[in-house]
Amino acid sequence: VQLQASGGGLVQAGGSLRLSCVASGRTFRSYTISWFRQAPGKEREFVAAIRWSGGSTYIADSVKGRFTISRDNAKNTGYLEMNSLKPEDTAVYYCAADGSVIISSIRYEASYAYWGQGTQVTVSS
Repeated sequence: VQLQASGGGLVQAGGSLRLSCVASGRTFRSYTISWFRQAPGKEREFVAAIRWSGGSTYIADSVKGRFTISRDNAKNTGYLEMNSLKPEDTAVYYCAADGSVIISSIRYEASYAYWGQGTQVTVSS
């Protein structure tokens, strides 16, 4: 599986962005899709995840109520809708995927074998 993340950019605080993660491969619909982010000088952190059916989502407390994760299996694409953006949301955002993620490990980087290249999100104050 190859992942291509896009949609990042420069936005003012309070604004919105929608990130996309397009996957190659016919097994996409069976994979858990997640988003992580890494701010300068910080470790990469979990943001959100969605199970293969789209029925279960997991959102980090830091973005809960502002970010929404979704997927369109027909388009092999996962999305991260980001609203009410804050300067502290500035980071490189990565999408990740794997077919063997268990719920208890869904927030850990090591659970994902496939990663996109990252897309920069910059929120100005």
